[in-house]
Amino acid sequence: MSTAHQPRLSFDDWLAIERSAADQRSEYVDGEIFAMAGGTEEHNLIVLNVGAELRNQLKGRPCLVYPSDMKVHIASADVGTYPDVMVICGEREFYDGRRDMVTNPTLVVAVLSDSTEAYDRGDKFRHYRSLRSLQAYLLLSQYRMQAELFLRQPDGTWSLSSYQDPSDSIPLRVVEAELSLAEVYDKVELSR
Repeated sequence: MSTAHQPRLSFDDWLAIERSAADQRSEYVDGEIFAMAGGTEEHNLIVLNVGAELRNQLKGRPCLVYPSDMKVHIASADVGTYPDVMVICGEREFYDGRRDMVTNPTLVVAVLSDSTEAYDRGDKFRHYRSLRSLQAYLLLSQYRMQAELFLRQPDGTWSLSSYQDPSDSIPLRVVEAELSLAEVYDKVELSR
Protein backbone atom coordinates (compact mmCIF):
# COMPACT_ATOMS: atom_id res chain seq x y z
CA MET A 1 0.00 0.00 0.00
CA SER A 2 1.33 3.42 -0.93
CA THR A 3 2.08 5.94 1.78
CA ALA A 4 0.59 8.90 -0.09
CA HIS A 5 -1.74 10.24 2.59
CA GLN A 6 -4.63 12.57 1.85
CA PRO A 7 -6.99 14.39 4.23
CA ARG A 8 -9.31 12.32 6.43
CA LEU A 9 -12.73 11.65 4.93
CA SER A 10 -15.78 9.65 5.91
CA PHE A 11 -16.21 6.26 4.29
CA ASP A 12 -19.17 7.47 2.22
CA ASP A 13 -17.25 10.56 1.04
CA TRP A 14 -14.36 8.31 -0.08
CA LEU A 15 -16.79 5.98 -1.84
CA ALA A 16 -18.39 8.87 -3.73
CA ILE A 17 -14.96 10.05 -4.90
CA GLU A 18 -13.95 6.51 -5.81
CA ARG A 19 -17.09 5.96 -7.84
CA SER A 20 -16.51 9.16 -9.82
CA ALA A 21 -12.78 8.61 -10.48
CA ALA A 22 -12.44 6.57 -13.65
CA ASP A 23 -8.66 6.54 -13.88
CA GLN A 24 -7.46 6.26 -10.27
CA ARG A 25 -8.14 3.89 -7.41
CA SER A 26 -7.48 4.18 -3.72
CA GLU A 27 -8.15 2.19 -0.59
CA TYR A 28 -9.81 3.58 2.52
CA VAL A 29 -8.65 2.76 6.05
CA ASP A 30 -10.39 4.44 8.98
CA GLY A 31 -10.50 7.95 7.54
CA GLU A 32 -7.30 7.80 5.51
CA ILE A 33 -7.02 7.31 1.77
CA PHE A 34 -4.12 5.46 0.17
CA ALA A 35 -3.47 5.76 -3.57
CA MET A 36 -3.01 2.44 -5.34
CA ALA A 37 -0.17 2.05 -7.81
CA GLY A 38 -0.59 0.17 -11.07
CA GLY A 39 0.43 -3.47 -11.20
CA THR A 40 3.42 -5.03 -12.94
CA GLU A 41 3.17 -7.45 -15.83
CA GLU A 42 3.79 -10.33 -13.42
CA HIS A 43 1.06 -9.12 -11.06
CA ASN A 44 -1.46 -8.76 -13.89
CA LEU A 45 -0.69 -12.17 -15.38
CA ILE A 46 -1.07 -13.90 -12.01
CA VAL A 47 -4.39 -12.13 -11.35
CA LEU A 48 -5.67 -13.10 -14.80
CA ASN A 49 -4.50 -16.71 -14.44
CA VAL A 50 -6.14 -17.12 -11.03
CA GLY A 51 -9.38 -15.48 -12.12
CA ALA A 52 -9.60 -17.57 -15.29
CA GLU A 53 -8.86 -20.84 -13.48
CA LEU A 54 -11.44 -20.13 -10.77
CA ARG A 55 -14.07 -18.99 -13.26
CA ASN A 56 -13.64 -22.16 -15.31
CA GLN A 57 -13.87 -24.40 -12.26
CA LEU A 58 -16.86 -22.62 -10.74
CA LYS A 59 -19.11 -22.63 -13.81
CA GLY A 60 -22.52 -23.99 -12.95
CA ARG A 61 -21.97 -23.49 -9.21
CA PRO A 62 -23.43 -20.78 -6.97
CA CYS A 63 -20.10 -18.93 -6.75
CA LEU A 64 -18.98 -15.78 -8.57
CA VAL A 65 -15.39 -14.75 -9.30
CA TYR A 66 -14.58 -11.04 -9.26
CA PRO A 67 -11.48 -9.30 -10.61
CA SER A 68 -9.79 -6.36 -8.95
CA ASP A 69 -12.41 -3.73 -9.81
CA MET A 70 -14.95 -4.99 -7.24
CA LYS A 71 -14.60 -3.32 -3.86
CA VAL A 72 -15.03 -4.88 -0.40
CA HIS A 73 -16.39 -3.00 2.61
CA ILE A 74 -15.19 -4.16 6.02
CA ALA A 75 -17.52 -2.32 8.39
CA SER A 76 -15.88 -3.43 11.66
CA ALA A 77 -12.57 -1.88 10.59
CA ASP A 78 -13.98 1.05 8.57
CA VAL A 79 -12.09 -0.18 5.49
CA GLY A 80 -12.74 -0.19 1.75
CA THR A 81 -10.40 -2.30 -0.34
CA TYR A 82 -9.90 -3.87 -3.77
CA PRO A 83 -8.87 -7.55 -3.61
CA ASP A 84 -6.89 -8.78 -6.62
CA VAL A 85 -9.39 -11.64 -7.01
CA MET A 86 -12.27 -12.71 -4.82
CA VAL A 87 -14.97 -15.34 -4.82
CA ILE A 88 -18.41 -15.12 -3.25
CA CYS A 89 -20.43 -18.28 -2.87
CA GLY A 90 -24.16 -17.89 -2.30
CA GLU A 91 -26.02 -14.59 -2.09
CA ARG A 92 -24.02 -11.43 -2.58
CA GLU A 93 -24.36 -8.71 0.00
CA PHE A 94 -23.82 -5.22 -1.38
CA TYR A 95 -22.85 -2.19 0.67
CA ASP A 96 -25.65 -0.05 -0.69
CA GLY A 97 -28.03 -0.02 -3.65
CA ARG A 98 -25.15 0.02 -6.13
CA ARG A 99 -23.55 -3.25 -7.17
CA ASP A 100 -19.88 -2.23 -6.98
CA MET A 101 -19.02 -3.02 -3.35
CA VAL A 102 -19.65 -6.27 -1.50
CA THR A 103 -19.44 -7.17 2.17
CA ASN A 104 -19.24 -10.97 2.12
CA PRO A 105 -16.32 -12.52 0.20
CA THR A 106 -15.70 -16.23 0.74
CA LEU A 107 -12.16 -16.24 -0.72
CA VAL A 108 -9.78 -13.30 -1.16
CA VAL A 109 -6.61 -13.53 -3.24
CA ALA A 110 -3.77 -11.00 -2.90
CA VAL A 111 -0.75 -10.83 -5.18
CA LEU A 112 2.13 -9.52 -3.10
CA SER A 113 4.58 -6.80 -4.08
CA ASP A 114 7.44 -5.18 -2.21
CA SER A 115 5.25 -2.18 -1.38
CA THR A 116 2.16 -4.13 -0.24
CA GLU A 117 3.47 -7.37 1.28
CA ALA A 118 3.73 -6.22 4.90
CA TYR A 119 0.25 -4.66 4.80
CA ASP A 120 -1.32 -7.64 2.98
CA ARG A 121 0.12 -10.04 5.58
CA GLY A 122 -0.54 -7.80 8.58
CA ASP A 123 -3.25 -5.20 9.01
CA LYS A 124 -5.14 -6.00 5.81
CA PHE A 125 -5.39 -9.69 6.77
CA ARG A 126 -6.48 -8.64 10.26
CA HIS A 127 -9.24 -6.52 8.72
CA TYR A 128 -10.35 -9.32 6.39
CA ARG A 129 -10.48 -11.82 9.28
CA SER A 130 -13.25 -9.74 10.85
CA LEU A 131 -15.53 -10.72 7.94
CA ARG A 132 -17.52 -13.77 9.06
CA SER A 133 -18.01 -14.80 5.44
CA LEU A 134 -14.28 -15.05 4.70
CA GLN A 135 -13.11 -18.66 4.77
CA ALA A 136 -9.81 -18.47 2.84
CA TYR A 137 -7.09 -15.90 2.17
CA LEU A 138 -4.54 -16.73 -0.52
CA LEU A 139 -1.27 -14.83 -0.84
CA LEU A 140 0.75 -15.18 -4.05
CA SER A 141 4.25 -13.87 -4.66
CA GLN A 142 4.87 -12.12 -7.96
CA TYR A 143 8.63 -12.68 -7.72
CA ARG A 144 8.89 -16.42 -7.07
CA MET A 145 6.59 -19.41 -7.28
CA GLN A 146 5.08 -19.28 -3.82
CA ALA A 147 1.55 -19.48 -2.47
CA GLU A 148 0.38 -19.27 1.12
CA LEU A 149 -3.17 -20.32 1.93
CA PHE A 150 -4.81 -19.30 5.19
CA LEU A 151 -7.97 -21.26 6.03
CA ARG A 152 -10.47 -20.42 8.77
CA GLN A 153 -10.91 -23.37 11.10
CA PRO A 154 -14.21 -24.30 12.82
CA ASP A 155 -12.95 -22.77 16.08
CA GLY A 156 -12.21 -19.44 14.33
CA THR A 157 -8.43 -19.83 14.20
CA TRP A 158 -6.54 -19.78 10.91
CA SER A 159 -4.24 -22.49 9.55
CA LEU A 160 -1.47 -21.88 7.03
CA SER A 161 -0.32 -24.11 4.16
CA SER A 162 2.51 -23.18 1.81
CA TYR A 163 3.07 -24.26 -1.80
CA GLN A 164 6.23 -23.78 -3.87
CA ASP A 165 6.63 -26.64 -6.32
CA PRO A 166 5.26 -26.33 -9.87
CA SER A 167 3.52 -29.70 -9.37
CA ASP A 168 1.68 -28.43 -6.26
CA SER A 169 -2.05 -27.81 -6.29
CA ILE A 170 -3.66 -25.40 -3.86
CA PRO A 171 -6.83 -26.98 -2.44
CA LEU A 172 -9.57 -24.37 -2.18
CA ARG A 173 -12.20 -26.61 -0.63
CA VAL A 174 -14.20 -23.62 0.64
CA VAL A 175 -15.16 -22.92 -2.98
CA GLU A 176 -14.78 -26.52 -4.21
CA ALA A 177 -11.85 -25.70 -6.49
CA GLU A 178 -8.10 -26.09 -6.66
CA LEU A 179 -5.39 -24.08 -8.31
CA SER A 180 -2.39 -25.66 -9.99
CA LEU A 181 0.68 -23.61 -9.12
CA ALA A 182 1.95 -24.18 -12.67
CA GLU A 183 -1.27 -22.58 -14.02
CA VAL A 184 -1.15 -19.69 -11.53
CA TYR A 185 2.35 -18.82 -12.79
CA ASP A 186 1.80 -19.68 -16.47
CA LYS A 187 3.77 -17.25 -18.72
CA VAL A 188 5.00 -15.28 -15.68
CA GLU A 189 8.71 -14.45 -15.79
CA LEU A 190 9.81 -14.80 -12.19
CA SER A 191 12.71 -12.60 -11.10
CA ARG A 192 13.78 -14.19 -7.82
